[in-house]
Amino acid sequence: MQELRNIININRIQTGGENMKVYRCRVCGEVYIGTEKPESCPFCGAHKRYFILAREWKLLQSETLSDVTEENLKKALDLEINNTNFYKAVSQKSSDVHVSSMFKGLSKVEREHASAICKHLKIQKPDSSEGSDRATGSDRESIMEANRRERNAVKFYGKAMKQAAEKEIKDFFNALMQIESDHIVLTD
Repeated sequence: MQELRNIININRIQTGGENMKVYRCRVCGEVYIGTEKPESCPFCGAHKRYFILAREWKLLQSETLSDVTEENLKKALDLEINNTNFYKAVSQKSSDVHVSSMFKGLSKVEREHASAICKHLKIQKPDSSEGSDRATGSDRESIMEANRRERNAVKFYGKAMKQAAEKEIKDFFNALMQIESDHIVLTD
C-alpha cells in the first residue's frame, strides 16, 4: 500500500500537483488519463466534447437500430475498413517519413472507427484487405486519393446523420463527420 502511495505522490510531483483524471471517449470507448481532456481522442480523433469523466461515461449507442441506420452503419463499416487498408498500404509503400507517418496514423484512426461501428452493429470486425490494392507508389497520388476518400466520407456521414432516427447514432455520425473533416485539412 505504501508503494502505491509513493507512486501517486511521484505522479503529483510530475504533473505539478494537479489531480489526474480518468476520461473516456463516447465515440470509441477508449480511456485517456490526464489533468484535463485532450483536444481530440488519440485513438479515434473525436473532438474534446466527446470526452467525459469515466464515472459518467456512456458510449454513444442505441439499444435498437432502424433498418436505415443499420444499413448506413454497414456502409460505414465498409468505408472505414477500405480506408484503413488503403492508408496502411500507403504507409508501408511511402519512403517519405512524414507521409508514411501520416498514413499510419490515419489507418489507426480509421481502424478505430471500424471497431466502434462494429459495437453498434454488435458484430465482430470482419477480416478484409479491401482497399489495399489502391495504394500506388506515388505520395502525391496517394494524398490526392486520401483527400477524395475523406471528402466522400464527410458527405456520407452527413447524409447518414440526417437519416438516423436514433439521437445517439446521429451524434456518432456527426462525430465521424467532424473527424473526417479534420482529415481533409490534413490532406489538402
